[in-house]
Amino acid sequence: MALVMTASATGNVHPIGRASSAPSLAPMMALVAEGMNQVNAVILDRMQSRIPLIPELAGHLIAGGGKRMRPMLTLACADLVGYAGSRHYKLAAAVEFIHTATLLHDDVVDGSGLRRGRKTANIIWGNSASVLVGDFLFSRSFELMVEAESLKVLKILSNASAVIAEGEVNQLTAQRKIDTSEEQYLDIIGAKTAALFAAACRISAVVADRDEAEEQALDVYGRNLGIAFQLIDDAIDYESDGATMGKDAGDDFRDGKVTLPVILAYARGSDEERTFWKAAIAGNRVSDEDLAHATGLLRKTGAIADTLARARHYGQRAIDALGMFDNGKAKAALTEAVEFAIARAY
Repeated sequence: MALVMTASATGNVHPIGRASSAPSLAPMMALVAEGMNQVNAVILDRMQSRIPLIPELAGHLIAGGGKRMRPMLTLACADLVGYAGSRHYKLAAAVEFIHTATLLHDDVVDGSGLRRGRKTANIIWGNSASVLVGDFLFSRSFELMVEAESLKVLKILSNASAVIAEGEVNQLTAQRKIDTSEEQYLDIIGAKTAALFAAACRISAVVADRDEAEEQALDVYGRNLGIAFQLIDDAIDYESDGATMGKDAGDDFRDGKVTLPVILAYARGSDEERTFWKAAIAGNRVSDEDLAHATGLLRKTGAIADTLARARHYGQRAIDALGMFDNGKAKAALTEAVEFAIARAY
């Protein structure tokens, strides 16, 4: 697929495997802790407005317990390429604003009621306020991009914003369409999820004035990590609970989202099972019993296991893309971030 690039590894390849202890984001969080204080200061400053509702609503989501993985990736990649400046702080904040704006808009489109274990902004303040504050955050992100004084960075992040919107529209057109192909689905998540991961990583090489090869390697790393991250989310939507994932199990199922596990189960199912999937995705089988039956079919056909296998494949591509960089704390932290994304399913 065109959206997923591969890179030849010129250094040691680190295979994904079951570690003796569970992988975590702790190494990356420790690596970027000081920088994230700078990023958080920018976020707090730029989410302010003379209209009190804007920082109130934005703060509800921004302070809602998210790991801020995308801005952390920007800082970690900057460390990887040896950047010693400060422009990446504003850019990492811009990345977080883009992500937050898309979440606000997504929750309105999906009619979501829970995110990260809390009521969504659209439930508390309404759809109109959520959309408009999302627009505000998008605007703030572009201000921050301009202040970085790099046309190339502006091009990368603005393009990512457009691609994310295309992905969301593509997903909307595919909603409740059981005949969605695996290729189309990978195209959707490559746009709506992986594009921002890729951009968040790549811009660090740009501000550090590194060559095109390093830019592309970081793009490949982020893009494949983003796809792996989303595939894991797709799988555990059928296995999770609100306390674990910050959303209710089966949200995708009840929303009629045709994710990869469903695509695989439908392709492998009997005529009777396909009839069930058609009814379920059309919104006619959404009870707890139906969700349990759907989960059983996913397990029976190996759809969840194969989705996880695909996630590991993309995760390995991400790790391989780091091969050209020297070993060190940054590379180790970025590698473990991939392993953490995969391990969330276990």
